[in-house]
Amino acid sequence: MKSWIFLISVVFFMFSCSQKSLKDYRHMIDQGRFTEAEKEIKERLKNDQGMNDSLKQKLEFELERMKRIRKDFSKSKQDVLDFIKQYAPDVTAKDLLRWEKENKLEYMVIDGKKMYFNQAARNLFRLDEYLKEIWRKTHPDENKDKFDLDAHIKRVMDDCIATGEPYSNPVRFRIRYSITVLPGQVPAGDTIRCWIPFPREIHHRQINIKIKTTDPATYILAPNNYLQRTIYFEKPSAGDDSTRFEVEYEYTAQGIFVNIDPEKVKPVDPNGPLKEYLQERPPHIVFWDTLRALNKKIVGNETNPYRIAQKIFAWVDTNITWASAREYSTIRHIGLYPILTKHGDCGIQTLLFITLLRMNGIPARWQSGWEFQPPHDSMHDWSMAYFEPYGWVPTDVTYGMRKSNDPKFKYFYLNGMDSYRLVFNDGFSRKFYPPKKFFRSETVDSQRGEVEWKGGNLYFDQWKWNMDWKIISQ
Repeated sequence: MKSWIFLISVVFFMFSCSQKSLKDYRHMIDQGRFTEAEKEIKERLKNDQGMNDSLKQKLEFELERMKRIRKDFSKSKQDVLDFIKQYAPDVTAKDLLRWEKENKLEYMVIDGKKMYFNQAARNLFRLDEYLKEIWRKTHPDENKDKFDLDAHIKRVMDDCIATGEPYSNPVRFRIRYSITVLPGQVPAGDTIRCWIPFPREIHHRQINIKIKTTDPATYILAPNNYLQRTIYFEKPSAGDDSTRFEVEYEYTAQGIFVNIDPEKVKPVDPNGPLKEYLQERPPHIVFWDTLRALNKKIVGNETNPYRIAQKIFAWVDTNITWASAREYSTIRHIGLYPILTKHGDCGIQTLLFITLLRMNGIPARWQSGWEFQPPHDSMHDWSMAYFEPYGWVPTDVTYGMRKSNDPKFKYFYLNGMDSYRLVFNDGFSRKFYPPKKFFRSETVDSQRGEVEWKGGNLYFDQWKWNMDWKIISQ
């Protein structure tokens, strides 16, 4: 009798799993019921022989997503307290609860256990005014060699206005970018496939790209029309030694300033050739009701496209604080994320900005790569916006409004860009050439690279990347 009851319960469990929709599994994961979700998804994949390839891939990625979330949320309450107490010894567990309620301390409850984002403690010193001031006092030399960005963009702006041309202040760079697969990740002799981000030729903006050396010598360079361009390599694994891929190249970047007269800006045809850049693009560009309500408050009765963009630019700059972010592949709806958290990194701020622009009939698209502020550098995301009759202009809401009474300079980054950029991407979540066989480590952006072998994708903790750069002339 007991064996029959057991068999019936197993059959019922398998049936209930097979009846769950993708939405049901995602709901379980978002609730933090990881172990339960993993068990049910694996049972479904094992027993549902008639599952279509699309659903199978989506369920397999939900398993992968949970692995990545666990990596991003690995800190305990004690870990967070220990970090904060280095600078604020009197902090208590009650303070943590307060910061959690204020969305300043990011955590997830996974299988009933509260786990904190790896950068949550450091982010507190960016998001809380009291802790921000403590960080300033304890790190007095943090900005002592800061690049004079405002002086540079003032030159770009003045030169462009004087000449009537939108480009000025060229800078030539030499880049050496490498990816090194760590020892023991791939059996010796098995082929490793590697994609390193590579710059696109962009008329006047990013030009004269010349490859100097590569390792290995044989490579495939994606055509320039691939919006997430890469240079692709293959090499046999060195097994218990590291396996290295490298490219060295030069390019010239120019600063841009488009001297826009707001009164001359006109709405674009919503059904014209720019329609693609006015539409939703799920899951990250979606016109949620929450965003519609926010948009109404920001824009009010304004009808001029450039003035609307100024209002949105100012709102995001003022209200969404920059902070380190978890891996994008773990966030379901990036454009909505900063409204819930009130913070986000450059890509999160940018996707919100793009979404709000599109909601107002202003064409907008993604752009990203690296930023240089000598001697510092960083991966960075920004955008492009279209203002009729001026065309596409670069916008960087993370760099935001400059401190100035001159409106042109104040809003430089709404229709201008400095000369210290390396553009890899003119779109997000775009195809690679040649295509990847397995899930990408970064499903949205492409700034670090991608690696795989016949056994699957190699995630970021299985290899390391390095960017060396040098200014040749300016």
